[in-house]
Amino acid sequence: MSRTLFGTDGVRGTANVHPMTAELALKLGAAAGRYFRRDQSGAHRVVIGKDTRLSGYMFETALTAGLTSTGMNVLLLGPVPTPAVGFLTRSMRADLGIMISASHNPAKDNGIKFFGPDGFKLSDEAELEIEELVESGVRLTQAANIGRATRIDDGRFRYVERAKQSFPADLTLAGLKVVVDCANGAAYRTAPEVLWELGAEVVPVGVTPNGHNINDRCGSTHVRTAAEAVVSHGADVGICLDGDADRVMILDEHGQVADGDQIMALLASRWAEAGRLAGGALVATVMSNLGLERFLEGRGLRLERTAVGDRYVVERMRSGGWNLGGEQSGHIVMTDYATTGDGLIAGLQFLAAMAESGQPASALARSFETVPQMLKNVRYRAEAVPLEAAGVQDVIRAAEAALVGKGRLLIRKSGTEPLIRVMAEAEDPELLTRIVGEVVGAVEAAAG
Repeated sequence: MSRTLFGTDGVRGTANVHPMTAELALKLGAAAGRYFRRDQSGAHRVVIGKDTRLSGYMFETALTAGLTSTGMNVLLLGPVPTPAVGFLTRSMRADLGIMISASHNPAKDNGIKFFGPDGFKLSDEAELEIEELVESGVRLTQAANIGRATRIDDGRFRYVERAKQSFPADLTLAGLKVVVDCANGAAYRTAPEVLWELGAEVVPVGVTPNGHNINDRCGSTHVRTAAEAVVSHGADVGICLDGDADRVMILDEHGQVADGDQIMALLASRWAEAGRLAGGALVATVMSNLGLERFLEGRGLRLERTAVGDRYVVERMRSGGWNLGGEQSGHIVMTDYATTGDGLIAGLQFLAAMAESGQPASALARSFETVPQMLKNVRYRAEAVPLEAAGVQDVIRAAEAALVGKGRLLIRKSGTEPLIRVMAEAEDPELLTRIVGEVVGAVEAAAG
């Protein structure tokens, strides 16, 4: 049996459309409860966090019903960043952590992410077993053993303290004006609180969630709003988070963007100089720019590439004993501080570099020159299989041949949306444009 519910980052889709229905969430809750409560002995607990989507209430309730029906005690955190769930799962000695969020997706979508008792996301094998339990159904507990649900009022504050501990104790953000865009999402209170408590003058953006405006013209996938705020307020730097605050983009004092590759380059070089970069390696995905790889090689460091998805980055980091990794999209994973991507803590590491060096954000936000890269997405119907079309495969083979020694081509299906992602890199911009255009055209024709 192959996984059909889980994608690269949990279960995700449009709310009230399969698989993101209350009925399926109840079954998932029961299946996860049974999976993590196999021994039937002792007290078992699960922590549940969510972002600010309206549908979060529905899924929170449905998951709670399913989990308690198998005897799990549920601890409800309310709106907190995804990394807070990973942290609190381990801190509160829970058997399981769940985050209800569709990350950077629009408000109509939602998702369910699972964390194991160690605070790390579940393996493919564990997700497959949970799917099998959803399919087969689970045995419910006896009435006397039904679990309880409890609201945890200070979960946000526990995470605030955890985030602050990642910032050097001998430094302060006093004198820095920081724009922080919380995407009207899970960190809308947490991030401004952390920055203010560390001494920054904070200009908050995207901190008025209403259930419908998460990621709407704000956050890490729409940095223009924060960039305008940086310039208009004369801020020193901008931090743009996404809906569940597990990814980040940095803006310099001119409103120019530093993506995940540039942030990782800065941290890797500084950590290596300080003797903190475990194994002399950075873990990133196949999407990271070739310029990052060249930058690291020039400093005697290695780039370990993985499949797309921060979960696969973390798995490689753990197997290799490395402590820094991430994605171009802004997931920055620092296992010294967190079990998953943490946009706020990554932002604090950038601010620490500013405070230590006395340099402006613009001097730190561009460590290397990027190789020209182009990414285009092609949406397809769920039943379509455009990459299997003979015409598409012929065009891809021709494109790969044209790029030999000149660049690279990467084509993949999104794990969270019905999209084919076509990415190419080449020093020659004309060749790059032609190659991507030909492949996208062929995929669009096959996708109808």
